Amino acid sequence: MQRRTALLATPALLAPTARAQGTWPSRPIRLISPFPPGGTTDILARQIAPPLATALGQAVVVENRSGGAGAVGVVETLRAPADGHTICLTISTLVTGALLTRQPYHPLNDVAPILHLANVANILVVNKALPIHSVQDLIAYGRANPGRLSYGSPGIGSSVHIAGEMFKAATGIDMVHIPYRGGGPALADLVGGQLQLMFGNASSTLPFVRADSLRALAVTAATRQAYLPELPTVAEAGLPGFEIVEWYAMIGPAGISPAIIARLNLAIMAIVGSPESRARLLDLGAEVIGGTPAQFGDYLKTEMERMTTLVRTANLRME
Repeated sequence: MQRRTALLATPALLAPTARAQGTWPSRPIRLISPFPPGGTTDILARQIAPPLATALGQAVVVENRSGGAGAVGVVETLRAPADGHTICLTISTLVTGALLTRQPYHPLNDVAPILHLANVANILVVNKALPIHSVQDLIAYGRANPGRLSYGSPGIGSSVHIAGEMFKAATGIDMVHIPYRGGGPALADLVGGQLQLMFGNASSTLPFVRADSLRALAVTAATRQAYLPELPTVAEAGLPGFEIVEWYAMIGPAGISPAIIARLNLAIMAIVGSPESRARLLDLGAEVIGGTPAQFGDYLKTEMERMTTLVRTANLRME
C-alpha cells in the first residue's frame, strides 16, 4: 500500500501557533462531539462538561458536529485557533478514518494530544430472528448464505467497521457493510431486521442486549468483560488473535501551549478518574485509561503503525 498523500494536511488546516493568551481560559470552551446526540461520545462529553466548567471557571459548551465517521467534528476542531478554547472528544476514527478516507488532516502532525480517556470493546450482536446463537453459528450461516448478511457501522473507519472487515477477512464470509451517521440508527435498523449483525460499541449496544432486543455472541476485546462476563471473546470463540477496541480521547489543534494541555489533562483526568466516574463508565462498557499527554502521543504513533498494517493485511480499500 503506497503512502497516503491524503494524510498530508492542507495549509488552510494548520492551526496557528498559540500566542500569549493572558489568563486562560478567557472565554467559554467549545467541546466538540463529532457524533450525533445520544451516542457514547456525546454521553461522555456531557458528563465531562459541567465539572470541567467548574474546574476551569468558564462555561464548557458541547457542540455536536457529526458526519464522516467523526471527521467533520475533528476538522472543525483542527481549524480552530490553537489557544485552548476549542477541544474535541474524538475516537479511534481519528486514525482509521484518515487511513480509509481522504481527510485534510494528519492524525499526528495536526493534533495536540491531551488525554487518552477510555477504551470500549465492541459486542458482536445479531438480530434475534436469525438462527444464530454463537460465533461458529454465524460463520456457518454466512458461508451457506453468501452476500445475504449485512452489518452496520457508525461510519467508515470506525472500530465497528474495522471489526466487521477483520471478521470477513478471517472467515472468508461475504458480508455487506452499511455505513450510518451514528451507531444509534444502525442499532435501530438491526433490531428492526434491516441489518443482520453488528460489532456494536459496547456503550451503545449494552442497553439492547440487557433489554433482550439483540442477541450477543462475543466481545472483541482480548479478555472477557466485567459487564458481560459470560460472553466469550471472538478469539475464544474460534478466531485466535482477533482483537479491536474503540478508544476515546481528548484532542485539540496542534500548537496549543504545553501549560494549557497539562491543565486540561489534569482537570479532565480528575473528573473521569474518580471511583464514582470509573464505576459509571464501566457500567457503560468503558474502561478508563488516563495517562499524560506524552503517553497519549506515543499511543497515537503506535496506533497509526498498527492500523496501517491492519488495513493492508485485511485489504481494506480507501473510500
